Amino acid sequence: MEGEVDDEDETFTNISLADDADGGTAAQRSRKDNEYFIMNCDLDGDVENQVELEEKTRLINQVLELQHTLEDLSARVDAVKEENLKLKSENQVLGQYIENLMSASSVFQTTDTKGKRK
Repeated sequence: MEGEVDDEDETFTNISLADDADGGTAAQRSRKDNEYFIMNCDLDGDVENQVELEEKTRLINQVLELQHTLEDLSARVDAVKEENLKLKSENQVLGQYIENLMSASSVFQTTDTKGKRK
């Protein structure tokens, strides 16, 4: 099919079935072929950009998930601190109550054993 004219953009394409001496084909690329080549390169670039974009999106989602996890852990730490303070206060009250009961009971009165031995 030598010497065909492309109807769309009216560029001439010369295609030979024989190989050149340098091992390449004798086909001359038309402007349209070059556009396809450039578009394919752009697609390759787009694929790389798409992969980078997906990686960035994945990392952003991971960071956001970690931030939410950190917020949850911080809230849990605050709740545990609050519960700890409440329990310490209750322990002090119970400790004072037990001391008062022990001092009021004759069973738990302190005896001076050193004085009796002398």
